Amino acid sequence: MTASNLVKLKPGDTIGILGGGQLGRMLAMAAARLGLRSQVFSPDPDSPAFDVVQRATCAEYADVEALELFANDVDVVTYEFENVPAATAMVLAARRPVLPAYKILETTQDRLIEKDFISKLGIGTADYADVSSVATLRTAIERIGLPAVIKTRRFGYDGKGQAIIRQGDDIEQVWDDLGTKSAILEAFVPFEREISVIAARSASGEVECFDVTENEHRDHILKISRAPAAIPEALAAQARAIAEKIATALDYVGVLAVELFVVPGNGKATVLVNEIAPRVHNSGHWTLDGASISQFEQHIRAIAGWPLGKPVRHGEVTMTNLIGDDILSYEQWLTVPGATVHLYGKGTPRPGRKMGHVTEVTPPRKP
Repeated sequence: MTASNLVKLKPGDTIGILGGGQLGRMLAMAAARLGLRSQVFSPDPDSPAFDVVQRATCAEYADVEALELFANDVDVVTYEFENVPAATAMVLAARRPVLPAYKILETTQDRLIEKDFISKLGIGTADYADVSSVATLRTAIERIGLPAVIKTRRFGYDGKGQAIIRQGDDIEQVWDDLGTKSAILEAFVPFEREISVIAARSASGEVECFDVTENEHRDHILKISRAPAAIPEALAAQARAIAEKIATALDYVGVLAVELFVVPGNGKATVLVNEIAPRVHNSGHWTLDGASISQFEQHIRAIAGWPLGKPVRHGEVTMTNLIGDDILSYEQWLTVPGATVHLYGKGTPRPGRKMGHVTEVTPPRKP
């Protein structure tokens, strides 16, 4: 029996959250609604999650003494972002259950390992190749063709650490600009739309998926999510089945997101997996107001050893991210009927910084 099977929190117990951003903030708020306490660990003194908890630890992730004291104060540990240092997770896992299991990070923190994992499950992805030098990049381009996307194998998000390579580009310059010796080249996918599945899995193996979400990015950052996605139910069922298969293969406990491309072909669209995010996800923010249970509460339930909820969508839902100076229009959003405004309590707006989001719910029409 694994540690995850032994976790059974009761109201009043404490969840430790690694990371103090908006996801940590919303996890702590969901936990409080269920009578659970949270303690946030983050090296950033301006972490917005600090504002909603009574106890917080502001220390570096490499501070072993601070980690040990943190572990002593909590009953289970989770994380709001996937780039938690492996050493940090290992120190904590020796003292408290860490959910999702820290070994999952070994798969999801490296794009090449993640792609190999997905492929071995028989799930489709874009064609890809390991790249470690200009020479291997040229070889990969010969096989995959152009345009293609080159990405660092680790530590990339919201478009960072990646670039599109097109015919005529200076390959050596592209490689130098990437600034790494560990990269992956992926075939450019002529997708019809981008979708995601938010799935929750309990320690007992129960899986609940939210409705498939359609996502619109601007400057590589998610701008709008719509639920349900405008795709046939058969394709949505396929996407949910893929998410369940991935969660089960990882022996996952908690909420994860699977990002996919819808690709047209011969009159019948198919889906390819783009990435896995082992955490609550921006494209699931619509669930806060648009469903009977949010992704954040679902995650808390899973890691607490409590029953998962059955998500019921309240209508057609649109989530709009407030990025950078978009936050300055928050008062206008407050006057929109059916809109719910979520502000993250961050400081000065910066280009590309997610400052909040707005959810709009259109209830189903009565017959």
